[in-house]
Amino acid sequence: MSRFSVALRALASIVRTPSLLTVVVAADEQQWQRQALRHAGRWPLTAAGLPVVALPALLPPQGDTLRPFAFGEGASLPTDLLLLRALVRRAGSAARYFEIGTWRGESAAAVAELAASVHTLNLSDEELRALQLPEDYIGLHGHFSRPLPNVTHLHGNSASFDYRGLGPFDVVFIDGDHRYEAVRADTARVFRELLHPQSVVVWHDAARQPGVPRWEVLSGILDGLPADAPGQLYAVGNTLCALYSPTPLPAAPPVRFAAPAAFEVTVRPA
Repeated sequence: MSRFSVALRALASIVRTPSLLTVVVAADEQQWQRQALRHAGRWPLTAAGLPVVALPALLPPQGDTLRPFAFGEGASLPTDLLLLRALVRRAGSAARYFEIGTWRGESAAAVAELAASVHTLNLSDEELRALQLPEDYIGLHGHFSRPLPNVTHLHGNSASFDYRGLGPFDVVFIDGDHRYEAVRADTARVFRELLHPQSVVVWHDAARQPGVPRWEVLSGILDGLPADAPGQLYAVGNTLCALYSPTPLPAAPPVRFAAPAAFEVTVRPA
C-alpha cells in the first residue's frame, strides 16, 4: 500500500472518529517533546518545560496600563503585551524594538509609547493575497500601529528578508509562523543578525496556555539557538511566552498546577 493510500485511510478514520485527532496531536506533542529534551543538558529544561520567571517580578511596582487591546481573534494575551512593555521599559527610553509578525499591530502599538523606535515585519499584502487570504483580513494588518510615527512597517518573508542595516535591537519579539522550521529559522537569523550582547528575545506561543508548553515551538527555539548563546532561557508565568535573557533572572521550576499569580484588571473602551 502506498504512503498516499495510508494517509487517505488515516484521514478517513479521523473524519469518522474525530476523537482520534486528539490521539494524533498528543503523539505529535510527545515527539516534539522528545526532540526538545535533547537540549536538556545545555538548557535547564525538564519534561514539564522551562524554568518559570514570575511576570509580576518584571512589571513596574505600580503596575501598568495596556493600550490598545481589542480582545480579537488571534490576539496575544494582555499579559504577553505587558511583558513586552516591561522589557522595553527596562531597556530605557532609547530602546529599539523589533518584531516578526504584525497582525493588528497591537504589540507594536503597546510598546511604541515606551520605545525610541519600533520595527515590525510582516508578509506584504501581495504575499498574503497569494495565500488566498480574504481582503478584510489583509486590511486589518497594522490597524493599530500604522498611525504611530515611531513605528516602521517592513514587508517580506522573515525567512528571506534582508536585515542588513536594521539592527541591533534591544528587544525582539518573534511571533510569525509557529511551525518548527519557521521558528528555528527565525531564531537562528535573529541571533545571528539582529542582537547585541544585552538584547532580550521573546517568542510567542511557546505555550498552548500559560504553564502548558507547546513543544513544537520549543523545539524550533532550541534547535535555532546558537550553541554559544551565553544567556538563559525561561518561560514567563501567566503568559504564552518564552524569554531569552542575557543575564540570569529569578526563576522557579515549572509546576503545572502551581498557585496562580493574581492581577487586578480594569477594562474600558478606548
